[in-house]
Amino acid sequence: MKSIFRLSLVTLTLLAFFCTGALAIERLKLSTTTSTDNSGLLDALLPAFEQKYNCKVDVIAVGTGKAIKLAVVGDVDVTMVHARSKEDKFVADGNGVNRRDVMYNDFVVIGPKNDPAGIKSAKTATEAFAKLAAAKAKFISRGDDSGTHTKEKILWKEADVTPAGDWYVEAGQGMGKVITMANELQGYTITDRGTFIAYQDKIELPVLFSGDAALFNPYGVIAVNPKLHPHVNYDLSMSFIAFLTGPEGQKAIADFRRNGQPLFFIYD
Repeated sequence: MKSIFRLSLVTLTLLAFFCTGALAIERLKLSTTTSTDNSGLLDALLPAFEQKYNCKVDVIAVGTGKAIKLAVVGDVDVTMVHARSKEDKFVADGNGVNRRDVMYNDFVVIGPKNDPAGIKSAKTATEAFAKLAAAKAKFISRGDDSGTHTKEKILWKEADVTPAGDWYVEAGQGMGKVITMANELQGYTITDRGTFIAYQDKIELPVLFSGDAALFNPYGVIAVNPKLHPHVNYDLSMSFIAFLTGPEGQKAIADFRRNGQPLFFIYD
């Protein structure tokens, strides 16, 4: 009887230990872009961070606009996005703290191989978009207030174009789905290079325009202000920012490849 009691006591002690260990795992809520998620980068980054800090990162992948809105209302602890004007406003309004540059790539315009709008001959991104409008070439827009959509709207404005009509499709979808739609419809779209590379072997659309400085695409990470939202996991957010911008995170980003190509670049 005493042996059974001792065994039960040991079992209960072990159960208590493991349950306590499970409860001790912290959780970090991260809102980020579909382009970051679709690229596969998070699968290369997060496991090392989770192991190092004994935590679990819950990822919400949406457009930049929605990712920042989630941060504004305190539904996440930290956000990683790519629309600098929106990021700066988020911080200036007191909603975010400790914004840091993480990485960058560029936007590219992809479309049918025969390039009916003739954008390959364009000298600037603005000229490429003017050609798309003039040709009324099928164009698939993110239409979701994402960083990519924000850049697209800037380029239409600079081209003095208000896109509308059957040729202009507002998808309201993430980057991967929009690339797939453009491929199915044999239309054009603007995409971050990282997601394009990740999807390159699944589609027939090549890059038709790239290289303009206006297509530079920086990514930043920002912690939610704990003074506005005391419930957020600020300490773990700061650890996440330090990890991403430190040697370990930066090396993981620089080493990340898909189809043999780098998707993101780090700052020297």
